[in-house]
Amino acid sequence: MNMKENAAAYEPPKTKNIADLDSVSIDNEIVAETYNEGKENEFTINVIEVEGEKYRVPTSVIAGLKAVFEAKPDLTKFKVSKSGEGMNTKYVVIPLE
Repeated sequence: MNMKENAAAYEPPKTKNIADLDSVSIDNEIVAETYNEGKENEFTINVIEVEGEKYRVPTSVIAGLKAVFEAKPDLTKFKVSKSGEGMNTKYVVIPLE
């Protein structure tokens, strides 16, 4: 593959989103990952790993999950619904039985 073909086929790596999962266990460990460390555009995101894939966990999901735990402390699984895009993205935590 030459440079032009390689450039045309290139897709930057993307972190999947927790809303892409059908179900999430509360036992998944959340890890903070920092990107562009030491650079002006450094940022940190929360991720979980499921079957070798990393999924981003927005802080609004963590806040929503806290509210669900207050009402249902024995929760073991949940799902996240996502609507909108960019800065207008909204997440809803849905408890699963």
